[in-house]
Amino acid sequence: MTTVAPCSAVTVEATAPVRSAAAQASAQAAAPAALPSIHTRFLFTWLSVFTALTVAQLVIGPCVTGLPVLLRNLVLTGVVVPAVVYALLPTLLKGRAAVLRRRS
Repeated sequence: MTTVAPCSAVTVEATAPVRSAAAQASAQAAAPAALPSIHTRFLFTWLSVFTALTVAQLVIGPCVTGLPVLLRNLVLTGVVVPAVVYALLPTLLKGRAAVLRRRS
């Protein structure tokens, strides 16, 4: 039977890096805002889609009136979906993050 020598207790002091107050403040400012709740995302998405569809109907609606319904919907969603995904929702989320940063 083999015997194992007992481990000696080794203490190692971990030293945390010392950061200046400015470095800590910039790290806090750079930290991303928490993700919004599912209800907030729902509200932002609904507001964006409603607004984009209303504007698209007013602007593009007269141009696509003579098209079949499916083609009209294809054209409208082809304009609305990218506008919502790439412009409206990111803008609303940035605004939300700015408001939350201002509050804290």
